[in-house]
Amino acid sequence: MSRVGRLPIAIPAGVTVTVSPENVVVVKGPKGELTKAVCKDMNIAIEENSIVVTRPSDVKEHRALHGLTRALINNMVVGVTEGYTKTLQLVGVGYRATLKGNKLNLNLGFSHPVEVEALEGVTFETPDANTINVKGIDKEKVGAVAADIRSWRKPEPYKGKGIKYAGEVIRRKEGKTGK
Repeated sequence: MSRVGRLPIAIPAGVTVTVSPENVVVVKGPKGELTKAVCKDMNIAIEENSIVVTRPSDVKEHRALHGLTRALINNMVVGVTEGYTKTLQLVGVGYRATLKGNKLNLNLGFSHPVEVEALEGVTFETPDANTINVKGIDKEKVGAVAADIRSWRKPEPYKGKGIKYAGEVIRRKEGKTGK
């Protein structure tokens, strides 16, 4: 039995979960609403104040989908109650981030500023010029937008310049040595 898949998902107060016969899960909460179609083979049951995901057989595919389905539904429940945040840090001389409406303006050492638009349901915050907070209720979208921003200047190993996640450790290399 899957260690992740067998755990029940607690439904907090103020959250409603509905599951259609085609396994389309709709989660509504204080921060918004999320909808996701999960594998039709999985059995999703709502018992009292929890959601239980079970698999029909021990086939390899069902075992793999069991934990995945439970994790996706749990991420939806957490998203509509608390939301998700990814924090990015800009490291480098002259690297700055400014917010103009729902667009993020980045100065990353190119000859032009880079503009990044937020996807629907994702917002940006810039507490200071070197920090970007990407917030939203959909974990997948928040991670995708943060990865897109990071891809403009990945941290390099010699000086550590670039865009990195908060708490990310950059493995440093030693530079060239003289004679």
